[in-house]
Amino acid sequence: MKILIIEDEQAAARRLSRLIAELLPDAEIIDQLETISDTVKWLMLNQQPNLILMDIHLADGSCFEIFKQIKVTAPVIFITAYDQYAIQAFKVNSIDYLLKPVKKEELQLSLQKWKASHKEVDFSALMEQMIQKTKDAPQRFVVKYGQFLKAIDSSEIALFYAEDKTINILTFDKQTYPIDFSLDKIQEMLDSRTFFRISRGIIINYKAIGQMFTHFKGRIKIESIVPSHLEIYVSADRASAFKLWLSGKSEI
Repeated sequence: MKILIIEDEQAAARRLSRLIAELLPDAEIIDQLETISDTVKWLMLNQQPNLILMDIHLADGSCFEIFKQIKVTAPVIFITAYDQYAIQAFKVNSIDYLLKPVKKEELQLSLQKWKASHKEVDFSALMEQMIQKTKDAPQRFVVKYGQFLKAIDSSEIALFYAEDKTINILTFDKQTYPIDFSLDKIQEMLDSRTFFRISRGIIINYKAIGQMFTHFKGRIKIESIVPSHLEIYVSADRASAFKLWLSGKSEI
């Protein structure tokens, strides 16, 4: 069995190699690539492997560019630092994905799933579905406004937050409205390129972020450009993914 690893972080690539050696002793890791361009060239010149382990965020951009440039027929297990909205597209197409840091038990389950299926994946359909999901992200949210209903464009929303068992919207014009969705549901609905869930209780628009400061125990304190009574922190377990998101390395 021949396996190709596409991962630009050397430590992560070494970990994957070690886990593969433990879980699939007969497997051969035929190469480890770090960029979109190197991967496209490799796939053009070589027979496709039995399996590809592919990080979504590569040194020169999103791995989805690879599928636009060359047909990939090998099964792929995607690896990402995020567990966000666009990832749902993989589930629909029975493509597995792992969150960093990759755990041995989870990789083992993914490999078992791959062995059980062995079906060819239509990556063109996958890409179309992911693009469509992003296009379908809601542009407006309907909220209560006194006795009336009001439609608020997502571009007007600075953040969503939980308070006293209520989910609220804070707009850029400093207005607050309750909304009848959970933060989990809102997170699924939003475009993950624009909004990020920084903690259990807050989802923020990147345009609402002002100054940022490192804080105790790995947290990041955010001063929003929209004044409010909220103390806004990126939780320690989301800090690394948040920094990647700020740099523009989102799922799509």
